[in-house]
Amino acid sequence: MVSTNLNMDLTCYNQKSFSRLDHGMPVSLHLDIETALQVLFFLSVIGGILAIIVGLQSIRSGSRLMFFRKRQEMIMRGWRNIGLAVILAGVAFSLNQYARPAIYRVFPPSPTITLTPTITLTPTISLTPTITFTPTITTTPLFSPTPVIPTQYAARFTGKVTPSSNAVFSSLQFSRKIEGNLPVDPLVEFANPIDHIFGTFSYDKMTDGSQWTAIWLRGSDIVCDETKPWDGGTGGYGYTDCLLPGDQWLPGQYEVQIFLGSQFITGGKFTVTGNAPTSTRTPVPTKTPAPTITRIPSATPVPSITRTTRPTDTRQPTITAMSTLKGTPVPSSTSISTSVPDVMVVTYTGTPPSGLIP
Repeated sequence: MVSTNLNMDLTCYNQKSFSRLDHGMPVSLHLDIETALQVLFFLSVIGGILAIIVGLQSIRSGSRLMFFRKRQEMIMRGWRNIGLAVILAGVAFSLNQYARPAIYRVFPPSPTITLTPTITLTPTISLTPTITFTPTITTTPLFSPTPVIPTQYAARFTGKVTPSSNAVFSSLQFSRKIEGNLPVDPLVEFANPIDHIFGTFSYDKMTDGSQWTAIWLRGSDIVCDETKPWDGGTGGYGYTDCLLPGDQWLPGQYEVQIFLGSQFITGGKFTVTGNAPTSTRTPVPTKTPAPTITRIPSATPVPSITRTTRPTDTRQPTITAMSTLKGTPVPSSTSISTSVPDVMVVTYTGTPPSGLIP
């Protein structure tokens, strides 16, 4: 860095040196051109301001005098001071704009080297040497496999527009809630309990109607998915989300894969920590049987008297008188004598009475 210095010795009486005693030591005052011009500029400005103030006071005081001659002298003195102020203003302007180039033409500046201050180093604490472990060989994978959409999703495609090959997606950011499709406090690690997680992204050069698919994985198990035609316009911010019961957010690493058509477009990973809350089974209410109506016992009818039919009287056998005549018949001319028969035949009709043998 080069500065232009021109030493000027200002003298008091002999124009050679100006010195003063400072604690008994003579000191010389050295000014360069730049400093001298600045001093003259400020002096001109200050002198112009003072001249204006004095001139205005003279004009104001002179206008109050009764004597004509003195009044005119005071007013003229004031105008002279104002004129001096105008001249000093012009001098200050000239010093600031034109004096420096004019002086440098007469007195060419001699370049001098300006010392650059160096930074003082602060002593630091020396670290105690420790044992350095020999690094082991880390196997570097040759390539990362690109995710492939499962075949069962192809049958669910309903989009009728071919996805644009120029479409771009940002990486996913995960959060518990969103505002205007933007994440609120995005995280890469979530502590249970959890029920809803959003994966947000920005996109550009998309085409409405093209098929897109989002798959949420825990290991190799699919926990959430969605596939549908795109309806978010050409560019902006979007999201995919997964809503599960709290007991299904098991601890571990989760991965989200987004496909445009059958081509992988973006993805992201996050971790769930802590044990998932256990689900408590809500008892199913059982049906309480309605109380049954108890019948009031009715009066037992008094058994009616059964009349027993008396057996009918068996008619007593009638005696039939039969006469058997034995012997030689008597001639008709002989009169028949009435006699008592020797044998009686008894004929019974109906049920024989007890004690009788037929």
